[in-house]
Amino acid sequence: MNLAIFDLDNTLLAGDSDFQWGQFLMEEGLLEREKHEARNIEFYEDYKAGRLDIYAFLEFQLKPLSDHPRARLDELHKQYMARKVRPMMTEKACALVNQHKANGDLLMIITATNSFVTGPIAAEFGVDHLIGTDPEQVNGEFTGKVAGLPSFQEGKVTRLNDWLSAHGKSLADFGTSWFYSDSHNDLPLMKRVSQPVAVDPDDILRAHAEQQGWPIISLR
Repeated sequence: MNLAIFDLDNTLLAGDSDFQWGQFLMEEGLLEREKHEARNIEFYEDYKAGRLDIYAFLEFQLKPLSDHPRARLDELHKQYMARKVRPMMTEKACALVNQHKANGDLLMIITATNSFVTGPIAAEFGVDHLIGTDPEQVNGEFTGKVAGLPSFQEGKVTRLNDWLSAHGKSLADFGTSWFYSDSHNDLPLMKRVSQPVAVDPDDILRAHAEQQGWPIISLR
């Protein structure tokens, strides 16, 4: 069996689900735009530049989850999917996922974005396995804190290895292991799979992919 791993934001999605979740909450009047938007953009720029403090970002980004009951958040997420996420799901991205599925590959999304936001998105793509940053929960409600290791940069490698180990496998057990990503933040994992693929890559990843002879594709 082969393994096909996908980054989510700006890879399978033509946009960033975390950023758009914040935009959605502001549009709903659940976050103060003046306080939230500038900070959201600042973190996004830090991410693109490779200097994101993931724990500072998670403290900022997970706090709104603790402000509302889980049932209310689930209802909001349905609206968010319709308004923000589905328009970012391109035909090419869906076709790529479906091709790997038709080939009998094991499909997985690995993303730094929290699993509350990304779980329904993975399901929408028909991808059964998701590794996302996990928000802490107590009695089914979010605390606004992170649980465990964020799946970011080298953390994606650790979280994947932990998942594989829990299922009695390693990357070496797969004939081919793909990882599709747009971001140089994902180079630690891209260097470990047998077939890294740069998808609409940022400038740093594009230069590295060209140097290494990695495929470069567009899902736009």
